[in-house]
Amino acid sequence: MEKKRSKFSATLCMGLALFAAQFGAGNLIFPPFLGRETGSSWISGFMGFFIMDVGLAAIAIASVVLNRKGNVDGVVGKMGAKPGKVLLTTIMLCLGPCVCIPRTAATSYELGFKTIAPSVPLWLYGLVFFLITLGLVIRPSKVVDIIGNYLTPCLLAVMILLIVIGIINPLGASVSPEEIVPIASGIQNGYQTLDGIGGVLITIMLITAAYNYGYKEHEDVKKMIVGADLISAALLAIVYGGLTYLGSTASGIPEYAGLDQAGLLVAITYHLMGKYGVYALATIVILACVTTALGLSSIVGDYFEELTHGKLKYKQIVIALIAISYAMSNFGLSQIIAIAGPVLNILYPPLIVLVLGAYVEKITDNDHVICVGTYVALITSILSTISTSGHPIAFIDNLPFASFGLGWVIPALIGCGLGAFWKKDAALFSGKELKAGKKLEAE
Repeated sequence: MEKKRSKFSATLCMGLALFAAQFGAGNLIFPPFLGRETGSSWISGFMGFFIMDVGLAAIAIASVVLNRKGNVDGVVGKMGAKPGKVLLTTIMLCLGPCVCIPRTAATSYELGFKTIAPSVPLWLYGLVFFLITLGLVIRPSKVVDIIGNYLTPCLLAVMILLIVIGIINPLGASVSPEEIVPIASGIQNGYQTLDGIGGVLITIMLITAAYNYGYKEHEDVKKMIVGADLISAALLAIVYGGLTYLGSTASGIPEYAGLDQAGLLVAITYHLMGKYGVYALATIVILACVTTALGLSSIVGDYFEELTHGKLKYKQIVIALIAISYAMSNFGLSQIIAIAGPVLNILYPPLIVLVLGAYVEKITDNDHVICVGTYVALITSILSTISTSGHPIAFIDNLPFASFGLGWVIPALIGCGLGAFWKKDAALFSGKELKAGKKLEAE
């Protein structure tokens, strides 16, 4: 444990590390794409994006330390111990080797390294990227310091410079979107960032950091995490809002219409800052993705070591997930995004209900309210994903708010209402609690 820092210094460092961990993983490609899709209605689109990305991540992080148990199990445990463990493990696989970590390498290659050295293939770049990541993450106690003290300030400064130039010299006038529901588009793009789905679990890294800074009292840790949460949320709102605006200024330019997420951001940067701007973008992306790969590898490694009760060691797990992530990254950015979409559409609704349950429990101590609501949201999200994948289900498509991507909301509320009539001492599930985060509860 390092020398005890002041609460302000420790909270600031944790906030910057949290921002960097959430901002990376290729997240910067989604706001400009959203802005181009929504055009003159970009503010409405950004509001949907903000709610399902920054807003959900903020309340998810806070929910871990504000619930009765003060740990991750206090959030997901309401759906039952074993089902909660299954949900956490599924989320971990998404944040880890299946989606998020591979996307860090694929994005940093498409937006970063490829613009500097186009002759270098993805497989070679990815090999170097993950070897560097492995070397930095093998000592987990240093992850937050590496991110917060060295990489994040550079990342933030260059990003803001790009946005300011784009505001002063916009690409063009925003045009009205065609056949697009701006807030629904914002919600779908917000899902893709994985900030919301990772919020519950990334808190584990913050709890570890607070302990390393010398703070173990529940109230101290809670206040520091909430403070770091607010710092990260404010920075994400500024950066994502600015990038969404930049994308909206490209909505009326024909040659930008057919570009994918990566190509659009490169084109905007080249127009605003020339080739040196593209080099700056390369630096931004590589830094952002390295920081996220570091944070996520540390979290996933700790989780699976805890899950296996130490039978699998942290270093062994990290080496394995880095190897799998490298293999997955070779599918390329577009394919990874396409694979992630349906999975995230299924996982987000039940997780949102569970997160809100941490606040609802202050009103009722009957966990069946959230339990039943969670399962109804899960079933509805599965059916909705099937319906939008070429197999229409009429009653799902006609649910209230379905056009906004929120068709699960009313069914989930009805489920919560039904759960309120279930006797609070009648157990639906049984099993042992997750150990992740129990240090905080013990204090």
